[in-house]
Amino acid sequence: ESMFSRLLLLPTSYYDINATGNIISKVTYDVTQVTEAATSALTALVKDTLTLFGLLGWMFYLNWQLSLTTFTILPLMMIVVAITGKRMRRLNRDLQSTIGDMTHVLEESVKGQKIVKIFGGQKYESGRFWSIANWVRRFQMKIKTAATINVTLVEGFGAICFALIIYVGTSQAASGALTVGGFVSFFTAMGLLFSPIKRLTKINEVIQRGLAASESIFALQDELTEIDKGSKTLDNANGRIVFDKAKLQFPGTDKPAVNGISLTIEPGQTIALVGSSGSGKTTLANLIPRFYKLDEGKIYFDDIDITELSLKNLRRHLSFVNQDVVLFNDTIAANIAYGIEPCPAESDIKSAADKAFVTEFASKLPDGLETEIGENGVRLSGGQRQRIAIARAFLKNAPFLILDEATSALDTASERHVQQAIEALESNCTTLVIAHRLSTVENADRIYVLDQGQITEQGTHQELLDKNGIYANLYNNQFE
Repeated sequence: ESMFSRLLLLPTSYYDINATGNIISKVTYDVTQVTEAATSALTALVKDTLTLFGLLGWMFYLNWQLSLTTFTILPLMMIVVAITGKRMRRLNRDLQSTIGDMTHVLEESVKGQKIVKIFGGQKYESGRFWSIANWVRRFQMKIKTAATINVTLVEGFGAICFALIIYVGTSQAASGALTVGGFVSFFTAMGLLFSPIKRLTKINEVIQRGLAASESIFALQDELTEIDKGSKTLDNANGRIVFDKAKLQFPGTDKPAVNGISLTIEPGQTIALVGSSGSGKTTLANLIPRFYKLDEGKIYFDDIDITELSLKNLRRHLSFVNQDVVLFNDTIAANIAYGIEPCPAESDIKSAADKAFVTEFASKLPDGLETEIGENGVRLSGGQRQRIAIARAFLKNAPFLILDEATSALDTASERHVQQAIEALESNCTTLVIAHRLSTVENADRIYVLDQGQITEQGTHQELLDKNGIYANLYNNQFE
């Protein structure tokens, strides 16, 4: 639960560089290993350790000279356990990483099963999975080998110790320094001593798995969460956004994704961002909800620096609809009402569904708005999924709306319904539209053309056509 809560607080940049399968593996496999080490292994560790010290104490009481002979072997046992334990921990660390890779491949293959089938990728995916699974098997074999060597060496040293003590004990008995009863009691205690030692040696494998997994878990817990030091709040926002020389460069890249952009979006305006792929449109939009932290410059929301607003308050005033709609394995109504607090009335959900033309198709389903839609809305068409996302934005009724390629993947009939819903949604808020299909932004109050993270042109649709620049070329190419 703690790990899951931590994941929800991590910044977007963490998810950009970590595969989903590896993240899932941390929450499932790693936690299981730590739980096993902390429960069954720890219980056995405490029990056998107490038994071990109890027997050693009894042996010292019976004959301290023979007991000291036992301790000549124990350091060698401890060295063996330490060396093999270190190796097992390293191997378990590699195993956990490989299991994360295997989970990632499995997730990709399941999610992309249609592409796998249509392009005949079964053999490739099987090979990819087998290769990783083979590494998992190899690491498991190495771990078992190390554990077996550990137990064998400890038992071997125990046998040597036993033989040595028999020799010394026999000598003492022959000289009269040790009675027959004392001899029998001592060797009985010593015989009992090797059982907990053997169990502790075997438990070491489980403990090393748990320690390796705990390193991974602690690394996740040490990841920096989203910076949320803002203390100011807005109750009724107007939706005015100002970018002031905003600059962002992602780690490992040569050029800034957003390079010194300044622009103002007034309340009620519809502003469009256009440009070729990779020009910085989506990155610029992602700066508003603070998915990424600026390297330079400022962004103001209703004249307040967004870093001075709490993340929860800032995002409460934003709605987001993009091409890759995210829906949850729940009902249509639950997806529309997702995250809204307090829980909205049924009439409000229905009203949002009506405005977004969701009711048009939901009314034909057996359970209406209470219909289960499957994982990410798999039982719905692209246009239907898009309309649910728009209904979600209607219900939230935030003063600022971000539309990122909201209609680019739709057919003509679906686009007409979705575009009507978007126009109704835009009439009540400030809107930032990102579009490749320029016909959808012709009526925008102002259009900004981005290229390599910078604004190269700006103006209305007609003004930009008259300039006969980048925008005009993009527009003409689409309608040739």
